[in-house]
Amino acid sequence: MNLKIENNLIAGAKVELSSNSSDRNDKIDLIVLHCISLPEGEYNNNYPKDLFLNKLDFKKHPSFESLRDLRVSSHLLINRDGSLIQFVPFNKCAWHAGQSSFEGREDCNKFSIGIELEGTVKESFTDQQYAILNDIIGLLKREYPVKNIVGHSEIAEGRKKDPGPYFEWKRLND
Repeated sequence: MNLKIENNLIAGAKVELSSNSSDRNDKIDLIVLHCISLPEGEYNNNYPKDLFLNKLDFKKHPSFESLRDLRVSSHLLINRDGSLIQFVPFNKCAWHAGQSSFEGREDCNKFSIGIELEGTVKESFTDQQYAILNDIIGLLKREYPVKNIVGHSEIAEGRKKDPGPYFEWKRLND
């Protein structure tokens, strides 16, 4: 796929802008990979999107109640079928990392791009997800001085487990 960035957004991606973002002053040099499914292990619904847009109906599932006060987002969500949604322009901080640190720097939101994969730490990801993820990583490396690609578990050790043991790092064209 021939991706390009226009106005800090991936051209052709579906865009659903989240208010869960802030201004960015730091240089982007890190990509953080996550996974999400709501409820866990259930796919092909709008619940992750609704969470990032502060529209999640907490009555839809008992597990959603724990998310009530969260204000989170990611730059991108890659669905199981490889479709892409962008929630935050790259020139802004998405609120994906939470309390985090990488190589002695705190608050990874300031200098990273967060990419969510629709999935769970208990299952494999799809070929379509790896294909578009590789295209996105290539694009981001051309546009920004990205030095590292890490999992959420690496920057929030002990607090987060994603993208989990089923994420195949060797499938990245890094």
